[in-house]
Amino acid sequence: MAGTHPTDPIVDAFESHRDRLRAVAYRMLGSHADAEDVVQEAWLRLSRQDTDTIDNLGGWLTTVVGRISLDVLRSGRTRPEVSFDDQLPEFTVTLDDAPAPEDLVALGDSVGLALLTVLDSLRPDERLAFVLHDVFAVPFAEIGTILGKSADATKMLASRARRKVQAAQQPASAGQHQREVVQAFLAAARDGRFEQLLQVLHPEVKFTVHTPNGTFVTLGATEVATRARVAGSAARGHAATVNGRPGVISWSEDGTPLSLLAFTVSDGHITEITAVVDPAKLALMDLPDPVSVDGRRRPRTLEVVHGCSRRDVSLWGRV
Repeated sequence: MAGTHPTDPIVDAFESHRDRLRAVAYRMLGSHADAEDVVQEAWLRLSRQDTDTIDNLGGWLTTVVGRISLDVLRSGRTRPEVSFDDQLPEFTVTLDDAPAPEDLVALGDSVGLALLTVLDSLRPDERLAFVLHDVFAVPFAEIGTILGKSADATKMLASRARRKVQAAQQPASAGQHQREVVQAFLAAARDGRFEQLLQVLHPEVKFTVHTPNGTFVTLGATEVATRARVAGSAARGHAATVNGRPGVISWSEDGTPLSLLAFTVSDGHITEITAVVDPAKLALMDLPDPVSVDGRRRPRTLEVVHGCSRRDVSLWGRV
């Protein structure tokens, strides 16, 4: 931090809270970039504050981060607008044979990425009350000071939010059913079975592909099925979980990521597909290492049996 001595006790104290503050902001806003901005703003406010007046630095910082995040949510400034070609969701990817990712954890010590979509449907005050209390165990009285409400009113907000989140959570069987729908899509795409593709695609399915030449969107089952059939060989890869949803990741022979597919499934139909085949964007992601035939992680220099060629991947980006 500019203008501070590395041994400054205030700097050290703030850094000891940084990870927690970042986690609070991220679960409020759903964006790593926005969370970093909020934490930086919290530091700037602390640097202007007489620290002798702060009895509980951790609580003070959590309150500040909560208020800033609430302002961001209320103003609609999350995920700043960028050019359409640059838009790309933030992905957390784990291979399906890996240990369960955070986004598969139900209500508990943390809320994973799979719940961020649910949290997006909450009102800003509900989201703040739920995240701070249920995830970070902040007392209702302290949350109430951020919201300008009583502890009882804040408790009601958190309870309402909790019911919405629990109602939106899917049982394990639903996740397995979604995977089966995706597998049916991939099999039909590889075999070029057009009618089977139409059966698993929602009539208004949206297909977004991020390529080196830009971002392209295709709407409608017929159009998406046509492109999927042509690029069927690009659907080969290793099953993965992408932000808590079914996905597929593919590597080149040298272990370089070639493509990442993420699927949204509702009522037995695929409603949205996101594909990333831009090497630059893939390189920026924290993606799992390739796997070998027996499913074990291996060096990137070995052959990927279930990979696909660069030509196959490029087909996804053709309009």
